[in-house]
Amino acid sequence: MVLKGSSSGSRQTLESRWQACPAALRHLLRGIVLTALLALGAALVYVTGGTRYAYPYLMLIPVLLAGAWYTWKGSLTVAFAAGLLMAVMPLSVATGESQTMLNWLIRLGLFLVIGGFAGGLFERLQQSRISMELAARTDPRAGLPNDIALESDLTRWLWRHPRQDGRTVGLVLVRLDDLDDVVEALGADASDALAVAMSERFSRLGPNLAGCYRLNDAELMLLFWPVAREELERLALRVVELGEDNLVVLGVPLRVQLVLGSTLQQHEQDTPGSLIREARIAMLAASEKHRSHCHFQPSFARRSVQNVKLIARVRRGLELGEFELHYQPKVRLRDGRINGCEGLIRWRDESGSLVSPGLFMPKVENTTLIAPVTRFVLNEACDFAMRYGNRVSINFSVRNLMDDVLLEELRQRVQETDMDPALLEIEITESALMHDLFAAKLALERMCGFGIHVSVDDFGTGFSSFEYLRHLPITGLKIDRAFVSGMEQDVRARKLMACLIEVGHALNLEVTAEGVETEPQHHILRELGCDQAQGFLYAKAMPGDDLLLWCRERERRLRQGDPFVTARNQRPASFR
Repeated sequence: MVLKGSSSGSRQTLESRWQACPAALRHLLRGIVLTALLALGAALVYVTGGTRYAYPYLMLIPVLLAGAWYTWKGSLTVAFAAGLLMAVMPLSVATGESQTMLNWLIRLGLFLVIGGFAGGLFERLQQSRISMELAARTDPRAGLPNDIALESDLTRWLWRHPRQDGRTVGLVLVRLDDLDDVVEALGADASDALAVAMSERFSRLGPNLAGCYRLNDAELMLLFWPVAREELERLALRVVELGEDNLVVLGVPLRVQLVLGSTLQQHEQDTPGSLIREARIAMLAASEKHRSHCHFQPSFARRSVQNVKLIARVRRGLELGEFELHYQPKVRLRDGRINGCEGLIRWRDESGSLVSPGLFMPKVENTTLIAPVTRFVLNEACDFAMRYGNRVSINFSVRNLMDDVLLEELRQRVQETDMDPALLEIEITESALMHDLFAAKLALERMCGFGIHVSVDDFGTGFSSFEYLRHLPITGLKIDRAFVSGMEQDVRARKLMACLIEVGHALNLEVTAEGVETEPQHHILRELGCDQAQGFLYAKAMPGDDLLLWCRERERRLRQGDPFVTARNQRPASFR
């Protein structure tokens, strides 16, 4: 398998180098080969005794080869040259007997017939091959060059066009970021029409544009030569500007949002595959940073490799039982008593130290690995809730919310155990809800039907419109820590917090403030009527056994009149 792949790659490299040679040089080399074969054939005919024997038909070898290279024109030309060489050849070298004119004409005619027939066949084969290559290199719906054409052309450019005063080959990957909306509104054909319209608009980018290729429905690749880094940056900015202007597609004016990633050839050993990969990594970085364009940096690639390794470590960590759930208590503000807790995942690596969830959960949430991770959290939380006898809340991601299998497992867990479903609360961020509000509403209704509490996490940071709260079957709001920080000094922050609390109470929702770290924040939230709070003022997240001990100690302190049990030597709030 390896040897076969290696030989195929070597053959493609040789073909690419041959195509990269100037046409005049290729014709010269072929002419030398044909001339050498004719001379060699004539010499063999003479050495073997003359045209009386079968060896004159060796002259058909260059005839057929010329047909393969130059179709019927080349084969007829070489056939005529072979016939002339045989005309001056004696019938018998030993006796010096010359061949008759009729004998030469018959042989010449045979050479020409065979050469013309073979050349015609080669021409048909060549036309068929060209048609197949053109079809393979062309997107069938938009008629634009595709990814196969890009790799082929890029290979030729890298071999044929060296750097010029620091200017080299550059790529810009363009993604139509809101194509789904266009397709939903106008149909699948709109994506093809949009790709054609965008390619026509990109033709205004100037003489440095060497090609525009369609990689898939939502991505176009622009090939530039020669360009330097500054020129490529300007061209990318120009591409963004062209995307800002309305396009008329299927009679409808459209404005598309573009996300760009660019790269330049930096080393002689750069390959088409490596450059295309770099452009894609840069485009993904731009999308992640919410920017229109990013130029490739080696750190982007290193981070991608680290992400892949991290995901593999998470999967292995689940199998080895390296994950555990810690619990941060929620305090009821009117009397200081415990009103449940939030289960937060922790990862204890091989060295025994805890890995911050902020380092792995954002990456896990974007993969299918979020399902087994959430399943672990769910099972641990349910077991602890039955042992704890108080409400435990856990977080669901967008993928969890749309996972029917996970929701069914949640139902079975509630129904097949003795756990009171009211002991479990699912927290969902605003961004997860807004990803697909209709589907989210159905999922929340399903969970509420199980008897489970549902609350909105990080409330106030996602969307300015709260109208969606009227239509979702939720039981609580958790106000983000950003609104808690600075309330002691900022009057406007206190007024904003009061408004958020009033919004929750107007909808009969239980309001929780997170990130409480000072006693003044505690008193302000209590005065504003907030229902409960959690944060480092009360306790950090801790293992289940430690939480139970902490709760008993807090009850004892409350009976003594101390409403605070402030945790010391805590991790920073960003660790949560």
